[in-house]
Amino acid sequence: MSLIIGMAGKGGTGKTTLAGLAAQYLAATGRKPVLAVDADSNANLGDVLGLKYEHTLSEAREEMKLGAGDVSITKDVLIELRTQEAIVEGDDIDLVVMGKPEGAGCYCAANTVLASVLEKALKNYPYQVIDNEAGMEHISRLTSRYMDIFYVVSDASRRGLTAAQRIWQLVDELKITVPHKYLILNRVRGEVPKEVMDIIAAEKMNLAGVIPDDLAIYDADQAARPSSLLTAADSPAVAAAREIFAKTLVE
Repeated sequence: MSLIIGMAGKGGTGKTTLAGLAAQYLAATGRKPVLAVDADSNANLGDVLGLKYEHTLSEAREEMKLGAGDVSITKDVLIELRTQEAIVEGDDIDLVVMGKPEGAGCYCAANTVLASVLEKALKNYPYQVIDNEAGMEHISRLTSRYMDIFYVVSDASRRGLTAAQRIWQLVDELKITVPHKYLILNRVRGEVPKEVMDIIAAEKMNLAGVIPDDLAIYDADQAARPSSLLTAADSPAVAAAREIFAKTLVE
């Protein structure tokens, strides 16, 4: 059985922390190995998980596009080697970082080969958590357009919710198949404003839960400690996130 989980939201909503917590929750509940895919060009999922990376998939794509490297091997073999080098192994959770977006010129051939190699690598992981940037085009070009569960992360502000609505709609526009799509309100202080709940109801966004603002998450980030290792006893936010995952991360 495989489970592919996508996470997206505008900057500052805490989506990367939640992606790390989702990966940790899967592993802690016996669903492993997990591959955490950092598809945000501002890559910091590794910091949340306590995993350090040296190479990215975009480096492999650039190398193939420019024709660099050992000319004695084919481009598909080269990119497969580079993809394996980019995967950072942890105990139960591995990490791969997509890296920077495409630059100038045509990447069609490089993307086609990389997509094929990446799909092959992903088959080794029954559980995958993909931390997308808000646009999601970066990941949609390089993997099959399918996610079992997709979380849109927002704060409780009207501006944040407007961004969440756009991402919610973008999934349909990109024709990504998602059987289960949820909204998570994160970093909430006090009660969620009624006007925000009214917008959620009007837009028929499936609210999975509300996560409180939490200094324990902030303190862990400031001290460069992996926030995904916080427990429910350490953090009200982690406790709330685990409740959401318990309800929604079902196979």
